[in-house]
Amino acid sequence: MAQRPVAGQGSPSRLIALTLLLGLALLLAGCAGRGGEGRAGEAIAGEWITIQRGDTLGEIARRAEVPLVRLERFNPGVDARRLAVGQRLLVPGRDERAPSGGPYRYRVRPGDTYNAIARRFGGRADRIQAANPGIAPTSLRVGQLIQVPLGGRQAASSGRTGNKASGKRQAARPASKRLPDPGGLPASARGWPWPLDDYRVERAFGADGRGTLQPMLLATGRGSRARVVADGEVRFADSMRQLGQVVIVHHADNLQSVYALCARPLVASGDAVKRGTPVCEVGQQNGSPRLLFDMRHGGKPIDPARVLR
Repeated sequence: MAQRPVAGQGSPSRLIALTLLLGLALLLAGCAGRGGEGRAGEAIAGEWITIQRGDTLGEIARRAEVPLVRLERFNPGVDARRLAVGQRLLVPGRDERAPSGGPYRYRVRPGDTYNAIARRFGGRADRIQAANPGIAPTSLRVGQLIQVPLGGRQAASSGRTGNKASGKRQAARPASKRLPDPGGLPASARGWPWPLDDYRVERAFGADGRGTLQPMLLATGRGSRARVVADGEVRFADSMRQLGQVVIVHHADNLQSVYALCARPLVASGDAVKRGTPVCEVGQQNGSPRLLFDMRHGGKPIDPARVLR
């Protein structure tokens, strides 16, 4: 019979994993009973809304359960500090996307034409048509998802919105000479995809009302699989008390991503993984599929919204 390891004799990678998630086990206790938060905001996702007194972009994004950066990118030219009562905003749906630099994934709305969409996002109608072969301008239908390439002005603005602290974009620099993010993150930590194809942010990263730091919690559909957000190496893929099955991936520049509340890992410790590789099947919490997603830099928690596009 195989002898079980004595406590304290675990591998260094397992000890690192345990250290990374020590705080998460305590924070997760605050998740119970909060599964219904934000449901009242579903009606505004994907709709035009009119600004009311006291509204802020952050509050609207929370109600719609979409990332703030996506709301900002779907409303170019809107100044969050100068919202006016009666002003109209387009709230993106949760199936729409706004990656830095484009192309955006946009759902056609009543009255839309390629020209109108191009004017809205600072692009060109002929480029939008070229990005959607087979969909002629006269064939646009309400509800269609189309690709919207960005023009130079809006693409640059989108990049600044996605990482306001980074200042001027460094894409033209060789990777080895990129400057670090003034906010403390390496230049490689930007434009990463979200870990789920279909999701809503049930709880954003940040402090709760008592000042306790809470990791990001994503709601999704049954049968969803979490995908790794960047190339890396799996350092831990096993169960943890109160966190279910957990996968921890280490990336370049001392970055880590954590996928918790999983039903079953799809990778093993030591595996090299490429961006987009499925790492676990999402499990159930309070009867609904949810993924607890956490990011670390040097072991310290960071807001995933600063890194994900």
